[in-house]
Amino acid sequence: MSATASKSSTPTVVLVHGAFADASSWSGVITELDAAGVDAVAPANPLRGVAADSAYVTSFVDQLDGPVLLVGHSYGGAVITQAGADARNAVGLVFVAAFAPDADEKLADINARYPDVPLGAATRTLTYPGRGQTGTEAYIDHASFHDAFCADVAAPQARVMALTQRPVSLDAFTDVVTGTPAWKTLPSWAVVAAADHAIHPDAERDMATRAGAETIELDGSHAVAVSQPAAVAEVILRAVKATG
Repeated sequence: MSATASKSSTPTVVLVHGAFADASSWSGVITELDAAGVDAVAPANPLRGVAADSAYVTSFVDQLDGPVLLVGHSYGGAVITQAGADARNAVGLVFVAAFAPDADEKLADINARYPDVPLGAATRTLTYPGRGQTGTEAYIDHASFHDAFCADVAAPQARVMALTQRPVSLDAFTDVVTGTPAWKTLPSWAVVAAADHAIHPDAERDMATRAGAETIELDGSHAVAVSQPAAVAEVILRAVKATG
């Protein structure tokens, strides 16, 4: 399969959403990239855990033609940290209000090193049927979604985002990246959301620094790619130019 075609050596941008969202969260960014003539695709992240999700994204990326720039939002940052190391054609990483874990580092342990954020109190759980056992997944309470996830998005849009959110398996917070994290071998960029209520901004800053990422800060919520798509796309385009 060739899910999308790369223009010569210009990377195709693969946008990986995180928890409590879906691929439509990249709509504004895709519009900006399209206007710049850059190919982009946003596959569905299964949200079942780092091992399963990175294997899915790696398989998707390996079936694309040409080089790929991986962009991850939130939990999607952990997925591209593994997939970027495993995929044969990944050339760079962009973290957008995202986790960038080290090998064997649980996302739950990263969160525990920083002050609590509103997302913690807003999270609820559901069960789902797994393979031979019942799994547990998390979602954000609808009434709390606007403040915890997307405080700078208009209320009607935030309401739709709350009602269409995709829950994430709790395995996502206990699974770990194995082997060498992709940010240790690939050039990286990062967008820190300074008003993030889902991942502490200091956690984003510290992980970006550790990754050696070229970093910018935006005064935005966790859903900064929704509220400020042009600014996020500008960082991605800078990465495309550098890696292409």
